[in-house]
Amino acid sequence: MHRTFLALNSDPLKTRLDLIYKQANDHITLVKTYAAYARKLKLENSKQLKMFDDLAKNFSDLTSKPSLFETDGNLDEDVLRQFEKEVKDRMKFARLMVAESKENYDNQLKIQKLKDTIFSVSESLGKAKKNGALASSIAAKSIPKSLHCLAMRLVEERISHPEKYKEELPKAEFEDPSLYHYAVFSDNVIAVSVVVRSVVKNAEEPWKHVFHVVTDRMNVAAMKVWFRMRPVEGGAHLEVKAVEDYSFLNSSYAPVLRQIESAKKQRFNFEKTTENVTKDGSNMKLKNPESMSMLNHLRFYLPEMYPKLHKILLLDDDVVVQKDLTGLWKIDLAGKVNGAVETCFGSFRRFSQYLNFTHPLIKERFNPKACAWAYGMNIFDLDGWRREKCTETYEEWQNLNEDRTLWKLDALPPGLITFYSLTKSLDKSWHVLGLGYNPSISMDEINNAAVIHYNGNMKPWLDIAMNQYKNLWTKYVDNDMEFVQMCNFGV
Repeated sequence: MHRTFLALNSDPLKTRLDLIYKQANDHITLVKTYAAYARKLKLENSKQLKMFDDLAKNFSDLTSKPSLFETDGNLDEDVLRQFEKEVKDRMKFARLMVAESKENYDNQLKIQKLKDTIFSVSESLGKAKKNGALASSIAAKSIPKSLHCLAMRLVEERISHPEKYKEELPKAEFEDPSLYHYAVFSDNVIAVSVVVRSVVKNAEEPWKHVFHVVTDRMNVAAMKVWFRMRPVEGGAHLEVKAVEDYSFLNSSYAPVLRQIESAKKQRFNFEKTTENVTKDGSNMKLKNPESMSMLNHLRFYLPEMYPKLHKILLLDDDVVVQKDLTGLWKIDLAGKVNGAVETCFGSFRRFSQYLNFTHPLIKERFNPKACAWAYGMNIFDLDGWRREKCTETYEEWQNLNEDRTLWKLDALPPGLITFYSLTKSLDKSWHVLGLGYNPSISMDEINNAAVIHYNGNMKPWLDIAMNQYKNLWTKYVDNDMEFVQMCNFGV
């Protein structure tokens, strides 16, 4: 009876008003939720966001009318009906807006999630590239097991049979300026062998070619045994020396040797390599201690090393010769000292990429847009070199760069400086580069080249070499040499 009495005394219009009020508040919540989505999707300036905000405000203004919520008397049914109609109109409009916007908002959410995923993948890819650059550099600078085996076998042969490997007297051909002379500076026995074999096999008159191989003290015995066991074919001539055999190359004479011997510089090389490798994998070569190897800087002392010669061809140990090179000695350098192939294209490989043009000494003396050229196959006029005092120029700049503010560690930047305005550009067919990093060099360009160069980390004697170019190198490997077979080069 009590419940029946309460029911009889309740106002049905108020119950109806409460229901309308609840529906209005539910739609206010819905509208504000979609407005929040718009803000989350960074659509603050969008038309939809403004419409949702206006609609939520209209709902709030409508449901807070004092004539409906603050009266103590009975509600007027006509007023309630008008209020209900206004609320339902807004609810209908809100539903239409939600229906139109829902698909768009869902797509926007998917796009935002996709952007977040792409950003995350990009970050991971960047880290993977840096780690890959580090791994590639470690692989490139490490000594393969087969190469170490070969060196050990050769030294063992030297120790076991000392009577076979007595020092020979220098040949007159080593100083004969009428012959074709090559300089090869390397600690890699198999690589030097390939360079020499490829030159001789493609030479029209191999007996006129003389090779000057210089290595370090650790590998000189192995290098001498190799070429005693496998003499150069075609009557060509070859001498093997160690850096230490050139007594004038000491720390009081050569500034780069002072830098190498400096404990402070050595600590800098190793610490900075470890510290910065993950920051910039592309600079691994510049930060590797090998860049300060004296073998890498011997090229700046060629006139002093070979005082009786007029011209000499410098070959890196990661090249293969495919044609007779005697034409290089016949090129008129027009008073220049260095004959080299230029490597610039567009804005790439200009002086600005190798030298610090924020330094006043560099800015005042050189053109940042000047075209860089390649080491690896360079014909040098030693008489012109002596006349222009290029070694003195190199040493002067090397002293100025003792704190490495002018350029990073490497032999190319001081070469660009030393032979600035003294380099003659050779036809590009003489020297094709990139076989150690560029997989898209055309085979026509390679086949037409006199010299192909495996510059880059993917050297042909390493497992990481590119397969499409490897056979161009392996066909000059002396596979009949017993130690090559024993050490399982896998070439």
